[in-house]
Amino acid sequence: MEEMEEQISRVKNIKDRSVDKGRRGIHQVIFGRTGVLILCLLAEILLLFLVLHYVAQYIYLFFGGHIIFAFLVLLLIINHVEHPAFQLAWASLVLLFPIFGGLLYLYLKLQPGMRVMSGRMQEVEQQNQKLLLQDSRIMRELAFQDQRAAQLAYYVGRRQGYPVFGNTKVTYFSCGEEMFEELKKQLRDAKQFIFLEYFIISEGYMWDSVQEILEQKVREGVEVRLMYDGMNELNNLPHDFSRKIKSLGIRCKVFSPVYPVISTSYNNRDHRKIAVIDGHTAFTGGVNLADEYINRRERFGHWKDAAIMLRGDAAGSFTVMFLKMWDVTEKSENPAVYLKEPMKEPQTGNENGAGTEEGFVLPYATNPLAETQTAEHVYLEIINSAVRYVHIMTPYLVPDHELLQALIYAAQRGIDVKLILPHIPDKKYAFALAHSYYKTLVSAGVRIFEYTPGFIHSKVVISDDICAVVGAINLDYRSLYLNFECAAWLYNVPEIHKIEEDFKKTLIECQLVTPFDIRHDKITRKLAGHVLKVIAPLM
Repeated sequence: MEEMEEQISRVKNIKDRSVDKGRRGIHQVIFGRTGVLILCLLAEILLLFLVLHYVAQYIYLFFGGHIIFAFLVLLLIINHVEHPAFQLAWASLVLLFPIFGGLLYLYLKLQPGMRVMSGRMQEVEQQNQKLLLQDSRIMRELAFQDQRAAQLAYYVGRRQGYPVFGNTKVTYFSCGEEMFEELKKQLRDAKQFIFLEYFIISEGYMWDSVQEILEQKVREGVEVRLMYDGMNELNNLPHDFSRKIKSLGIRCKVFSPVYPVISTSYNNRDHRKIAVIDGHTAFTGGVNLADEYINRRERFGHWKDAAIMLRGDAAGSFTVMFLKMWDVTEKSENPAVYLKEPMKEPQTGNENGAGTEEGFVLPYATNPLAETQTAEHVYLEIINSAVRYVHIMTPYLVPDHELLQALIYAAQRGIDVKLILPHIPDKKYAFALAHSYYKTLVSAGVRIFEYTPGFIHSKVVISDDICAVVGAINLDYRSLYLNFECAAWLYNVPEIHKIEEDFKKTLIECQLVTPFDIRHDKITRKLAGHVLKVIAPLM
């Protein structure tokens, strides 16, 4: 009876706090820390504009006109090694606003802060490059089953340092509610350490439930670390959240906090969703630690998400991912002590016992500062190697030229290409951008469906009942080029059939986008989508 009363009281407190939070929201934005930060940023933007305007006058006099200056900046843009879409976006800005756009480009590209972070990440990568070694037995077995799949694994291992594993049990969750229940169970069973890294944390039922377990584990002597993206402090969390968490005995870190200083570093967010328990169990997917992800709070209709749990050798990669990101701003102890079994040089003489009965699992992370598009290359390989079908669930569809052409070519060569996107968007500009690609894709034979009950947040790609990717990576420029991301590539894993079954069940609740729908789409949405395409890489 006492437990029931305590639970009722807890739920009431959460509701009261949600109501109170809603009442205080606008007041906090205007008069709180967020308002002050926004005011400072606006003041700095105004100051920057005035300085650029002042400098522009001298540049105009020095060059006898702004055309020469704009031409020189365009030469820099064209000769800088990066994706053509980014070059086009910057070139358009410079052509429209020659002096201001040119000086802004130089200012953002020459910032030392990004170079410092990039250099530190390279140091961390070099220090930890031997933590994860590829077991040659696993690679040979994968090559025996599928040479092309082995080449993909070789590429990811060579470029990002993450090997492919056997000896891993995969569990797929078709919604945040399922994942949340299992996450709580695994957290309660932790004996040594818990690592949590999330893009979004928001106070409410979900986070309160997790925090309660974390507090108990700290009392039991379990090491607990929490890392979240700095945008949380603007949108979801009180200013003293990290201090409160540290007072509970939990090590807490904010990735790239937002200060009232203009910087391109704010454009590279930590979009990963990682939970690691004792080095043998890991979670990833689209689910953050906020109530909308488990439909305790309705924002955009029903929230459809997906996640996976890895139990076994592959969980070690997520341990290393977390520690690498943690160590960017500080040097910690030897990360090898946190691996389930610190990896030694693999034995190559015994071909038996490779442990691939449950298939192959390749977790991987992306680093936008390394200028290696691993996330997109994995997606492209799945699409280009498909024989029967490619099925995709994604909340955002802003593909670059390569990804767009891969989808079109797959459909035109007879592959069943289906995409499920939201019907109720969370961001109207992203929705408009996605719609701007509908006509091209549908006319090529790609079938697009919108999730009628609400918002799709799953990031899932499945092909031919043999391979899949589940993680945090969307099909847009931000995920593919700008954010720190993570995912797991699965090959010949039994759970892939469950992932495909979830896709088919979700399809029943969707509406097909027809040529009629595209022709009669809102004029304002069409216009916004076509205009935003120009600057989409910079958004």
